[in-house]
Amino acid sequence: MVSTDPIADMLSRIRNAILVEKNQVTMPHSKIKHKIAQELAKSKFVDSVSTDDNEGRKQLIIVINQPGAAAKITSIERISKPGRRAYSGADDLPRVKNGRGIVIVSTSQGVMTGRQAIKKRLGGELICKVY
Repeated sequence: MVSTDPIADMLSRIRNAILVEKNQVTMPHSKIKHKIAQELAKSKFVDSVSTDDNEGRKQLIIVINQPGAAAKITSIERISKPGRRAYSGADDLPRVKNGRGIVIVSTSQGVMTGRQAIKKRLGGELICKVY
């Protein structure tokens, strides 16, 4: 089955894995999902991101936390949806939990966190917010 919103599917898989206390989650690979996962890893919300070639199909493997450790993600939500896209300029990018969380933005220079987009004075599509 093909999802109409693969990013929402990715976020739901991460959210569900955290709820059942799994350490890692595997999903079909795409460039945008890989870049979002890398931003989560850079911001220390997940431990690592890797890819695996399984029977000719690439898989994205996200290690959420080490065994026995608690997940660092409390909440992960999709902002922009296929039916209603959400865009923001550099001056209007939202702050999540007074700076303790991040917002991931798709800009003309690639996927980055809200802080990076503000430093580069870029706006774009608000993908998700993580706390």
